[in-house]
Amino acid sequence: MSCDRPRLRSLLFVPGTRTDLLPKAVASGADAVILDLEDAVPAAGRQLALAQVARAVEQFTAHDHPALFVRVKPLKGWAAAEDLRAVAGPGLAGLMFPKITGPDDVRFADQMLTWCEREQGLQEGQFALVPLLESASALHAAYACAAASRRVAYTGAVTGAGGDVERAVGYRWSPEGAETHALRARVLLDVRAAGAPHPVAGLWTRIGDLDGLRAFATGNRALGYTGMLAIHPSHVPVINEAFSATAEELARARRLLDAYDHARRDGVGAVDFEGDMVDEAMAATARHLLELG
Repeated sequence: MSCDRPRLRSLLFVPGTRTDLLPKAVASGADAVILDLEDAVPAAGRQLALAQVARAVEQFTAHDHPALFVRVKPLKGWAAAEDLRAVAGPGLAGLMFPKITGPDDVRFADQMLTWCEREQGLQEGQFALVPLLESASALHAAYACAAASRRVAYTGAVTGAGGDVERAVGYRWSPEGAETHALRARVLLDVRAAGAPHPVAGLWTRIGDLDGLRAFATGNRALGYTGMLAIHPSHVPVINEAFSATAEELARARRLLDAYDHARRDGVGAVDFEGDMVDEAMAATARHLLELG
């Protein structure tokens, strides 16, 4: 199923206590919205937030909307499984699972999602599974985590300032991201090799620093990530732009394919295109870029 899931450039968090902000999140242009029942919800407000999120999912339809996800609490027992059961409705695209420690956690989450789908009468595999690799063990086992379920389409290294990953790995965050570059690149390669088609990076926690966000998002796109988590609606246009092909890139891809197809009709397997040697590999990359649009 994972190969059929759409690419998501921007995935915007909304606190589970503020489902009233869902229309604003939808209007932001985000490709996905994540209703958050984990870090954004204080313990005293959990049951109310759970009820609000369950109601929002029930009222949500997938047509003409961004994809809707819910980040649940870590699956540490049956109480967490009941929370999952409460929110896993037909309008949901997937579930985000925090505090993953390794592939066994992913397999358990997969089983829970299958159980929910059967109970709801939904097609098995409907729900995507987004494991958050927030421990050193999970990051080290990124390939195994991504390969543990075909539901895994959106995962990667989430290396924001502060937070679980910085504490687990011990790096000192900087806006330039040099200290996490190797980690983001290695995790990207691992999840790509495991077959996860749309690796997602994040986070950028400086709400007003859009220039810093743009540089960070562009760097993640250059590594090979296809999207990024977002914490504020103002971040969405910047992220969408960073993970979209420019008009110039699309125009060049069309010219390249025109030149290559003309050469093939003449029986030539490679062609000099605007100073670069182009063969089938480059043509395939250009086709892929145009398909993404």
